[in-house]
Amino acid sequence: MTIGTERYGSRADTAVFVVCLVLSLVALALPEALRLPIASSLRRTVLLPVVTAERQATVSREQRQDVLALRAQRDSLALAAALLPDLRAENAQLRALLRLGGRLDYGYVSAEVLHQTGMTDGLTLLLSAGRREGVEQLAPVVAPAGLVGSVLSVDAHTSVAMAWSHPDFRVSAMVEGGRIFGIVAARRGETQGDVMELTGIAYRESLPIGTPVVTSGLGGIFPRGIPIGTVQGQLSETAGWERTYLLKPAVHPAQVSHVMVLRLERAADTLTAAFDTLPAPGDSGVQP
Repeated sequence: MTIGTERYGSRADTAVFVVCLVLSLVALALPEALRLPIASSLRRTVLLPVVTAERQATVSREQRQDVLALRAQRDSLALAAALLPDLRAENAQLRALLRLGGRLDYGYVSAEVLHQTGMTDGLTLLLSAGRREGVEQLAPVVAPAGLVGSVLSVDAHTSVAMAWSHPDFRVSAMVEGGRIFGIVAARRGETQGDVMELTGIAYRESLPIGTPVVTSGLGGIFPRGIPIGTVQGQLSETAGWERTYLLKPAVHPAQVSHVMVLRLERAADTLTAAFDTLPAPGDSGVQP
């Protein structure tokens, strides 16, 4: 029974195919004046579901392409919106760097930070300038808002800078006016990399919160007058007849994208005027 039914179905399909083939040949043989009306009537009757399905498929394909194009535009806009704050911050740093370069006038090398470390690991920075560009070992590294660190090692076209947050970094500092001197280093412990310590302040001296602290020029490396940070408060523990203060840094090493490396020939200069109209200590120079 099953075999006969399948055989009958196969013969029926073959007969339908032969009939369609004959009708196609007849339609092709007809003159165009007769063929066009017949084709039009077939599209309006027998082939109407097929034509409708094809139209719907075309519309669906166009809508799918529109959705993909809109999704690509949305992704591009989202990426541009995500990068916009970084671009604005970098442009602000570059403009501030140009102003600083105009005030320094000579004796510096501009460099890009090639390796940006994280907020809690800003110990060293890889710079895009080296020996060929005039970078020297121990040379001060500054940003528009103040001190970043000093050059640790120099290659032909790159150099590694030791940021102020490095455990081995030290700089001689003074309160603006040159009346009180001390040594600035990174704060050890839980707040390491976020704040500085100002040590060596005589016990009889007292620094109010917000007091600016700059480089003193002692030691023959760092020029006088580079902003380091501002006083945030006094530590409860004091050693002997000295006071220790916490400083908010003028620049965080992980937030700079471009810096200037000062030549050692400027170690005896006073650079207070180069920074006096720049952002106050504690401001990285980046506008929100």
